[in-house]
Parts: sequence; structure tokens; C-alpha cells
Amino acid sequence: MQAQTLSVTGVDSPAAPARQRERKAVIACSLGNALEMYDFTIYSFFAVLIGKHFFPSESAVASLLLSLTTFGVGFLMRPVGAVLIGRFADRKGRKSALSLTIGLMTLGTALIAFAPTYQQIGLFATVMLVCGRLIQGISAGGEIGTASVFLMESAHTSRRCHMVSWQAASQGYAALLGAGFGFTLSQVLDTSALESWGWRIPFIFGLLIGPVGWYIRTRLPETHDDQAPAPAADGFAALWQRIALGIGLMASATIGMYLFVFYMPTYLITALNYPQSSAMAIGCLAGGCMAIITPLAGRFADRYQLRKSLLGWTVALPVVLVIPAFYVLGHTTQLYVAMLVVAALVLPSCVGAGAFFSLIMEGFSKENRALGTSVSYSFGVTLFGGFSPLIAASLTAAFDSPMAPAFYLVAGGVVSLICLKYYPEHKGRE
Repeated sequence: MQAQTLSVTGVDSPAAPARQRERKAVIACSLGNALEMYDFTIYSFFAVLIGKHFFPSESAVASLLLSLTTFGVGFLMRPVGAVLIGRFADRKGRKSALSLTIGLMTLGTALIAFAPTYQQIGLFATVMLVCGRLIQGISAGGEIGTASVFLMESAHTSRRCHMVSWQAASQGYAALLGAGFGFTLSQVLDTSALESWGWRIPFIFGLLIGPVGWYIRTRLPETHDDQAPAPAADGFAALWQRIALGIGLMASATIGMYLFVFYMPTYLITALNYPQSSAMAIGCLAGGCMAIITPLAGRFADRYQLRKSLLGWTVALPVVLVIPAFYVLGHTTQLYVAMLVVAALVLPSCVGAGAFFSLIMEGFSKENRALGTSVSYSFGVTLFGGFSPLIAASLTAAFDSPMAPAFYLVAGGVVSLICLKYYPEHKGRE
């Protein structure tokens, strides 16, 4: 019976043990990555309250801008983490690197969760907050690329897009959980309680990343066993040219992610005067789209072996839609209309996520894959995404128009389309 089953499934289908390893890798990386991104992005959902506690100012706009600047500062350390942890993952293994990122993220989150306010200890409170963000940045810089590579290397070549899509889906779960926390707290706590201590609850919950993440990841199988430094198979010039194109590819996706998912609640509250609960509900919707649609779209991309052809559409659509979408957001008070608009903006990046990360990782040889992917992702996020909330808020204030952030995404989309044209495609590369 066993032999008959094998003959029916064919040699190209993964065997049962391989499927089990894939499921274990998905659970471990998705849960750990979701917790990592939850800790790193929960800050954005409470930026207004954090600004009041750590950046007191007579101007509410100035306080918010300083808070969002600290959010962006964490991204400055992402390239550092990408280089250090990415190289470590290529030399010592993916498993050790993923365990290291867990510890760093826990430390950074603890500093933010328990930092006294400016009113209590003065400038030292602000220093603690910034240090926590910097440590989180180093961790996140090494986490995304290494986790994505681990998922890819754990998968059969015919299932890569689906496997890798769970990395993006996990960020959706993180956004959904963070927005859900914000929505729930805004419903069960009064304004004074939320501002004084309630905002700390999501950060304290995020400390679960330590024991849970470490336990899961120490039980993962290693996918990269070379313990000694391997020769660079790509060549120095080709490697960094590919990294430069990968950074440009990140522009549209990362600007869209941080504008539509993580900054949108703040934008709706401060620029369009939406109530806190409605803004958080829209954040939940955006995170839910990422969590549900991304893995399904990954299966579709695998079935038809899509990379560049799919990405051409998913990068171009937000460029076309974003200006009319922001116009609608600025001229409606109906929550369901705003939710439809945000869903339409998030949908293209959800559909293309699996193909996007597969294309980037297949562009690098295995010897440099964690480094190349981590640096491409982290520099791209730092340059185009990390300061997206700050840029969006600054543009809105400078031009006194809620339409202003849309033009930032249009510029990023053009950059990504150019880089997509020249990025090499190596489907199924080991």
C-alpha cells in the first residue's frame, strides 16, 4: 500500500515527512515572526499616547512627530542587524540566528514596556525608550530575512511561494493583534486609564516572545549545515548589484505596508478626526487581509509558477489606486467606506507577497542568501518604510492636505517597477 501511494503521488510531490517539516517550519517561523513584528510595530498603534508621555510639548503635532521619529529610529538599526545577523546565519546556521533575534527583541520590548515617563525621571525616560527601539531594530533586521530564508529552504521547490508567504501573513497577524489590542483597550478602558497605564499592556503581553519563541525555535531542524565560511558564489559586484535592486524592489511594498497598515490608524485619528475605535477597526481589517489572503495567493503563485508577471500587476495597482483612495478617505465619514478603501489598497501587496519574497531570495546563492535577503529587506524598509509615518505626517502638516501621503507611495511604486524590470529571475534555485 505504501509503494502504491508513492507511485500515485509521483516523485515531485513532497513525502509525508517533508510535509511535516514544512508545517513545523511554518508554525515556528510564523509564530515567532508574528510576535517579533507585533513587538516592533505595536509602538505605531500607540504613537499618540507615547508622544504625550515621553515627548511632552505644547504642540500635539510636535509631540506626535517626535514619537514617530523614535519609531523611525528603530529602523536605522535594521541594516546593522541585517548585516551582522544575516552573515551569522550564513556561517553558523539559520536556527541559531533565529534564537538570537528572539532574545534581542525581548530585551528591547522590556525597556519600552517598563520605562518610566518623562514626568517621572525626565530625559532618561526618553533615552530608555530610544534604546529599546534601537535594540528592537537590530533584532528585526536579522529576523525577517533569516526567517524567510528558513521557510524557503524548508519547502519543496513547487511550494516556495506558499511557504514564504507565511512570513508576510505573520506580519498581518501581528498587525491584527496589535490593532485588536488597541480596539479592545479603547472600548474597556476610559481615556484617562488608557493614557496613564493601559497603553503598556500590549507591550507587556509582547514579552511572551521570550519563552514561547525560544522554546519553539530551539526545536527546529537546521536547513544550512555549513559551519565554516563558504566562498561567495555570487561574486562581490553581482551580489551587491542584486542587493541594490532588491532594496529598490522593497520601495512600493514597504511604503504601502507602513502607510496602510501601521500608520493608517494614526492618520485617521489625527488627519481625518476618526474616533479611536473606528481607526483601530480599520487597522484590524488591514491586518486580517494580510493574514488570510497572503497564503492563499501564495498557493496560486506556486500553481502557475508566477514571479515577475504577477508582481508587475501588484506593484502597479497601488500606484493607480492610491490618489483616488486618499481622496475618498478625506471625503467620507462612513466607516464601511473607509474599510473598503483600505482593503483595496492592501489587497495587491497581499496577493504578490509570496512571489515577491521568492523572487528576491532566489536571486541569491545559498551561501549568501540570508545576508543578501536581510540586507535588501532591511535597507529597503529603512529607506522607504521606517520613516513613512513621519514623512506622511510631515507632508500632511506641510501641505495642509490629507492627500499628501499618496504621492509618496506613487514615487515608491515607480522605483519598484524599474527595479523589477532588471531583477534576475531564477525559479527553483537551490
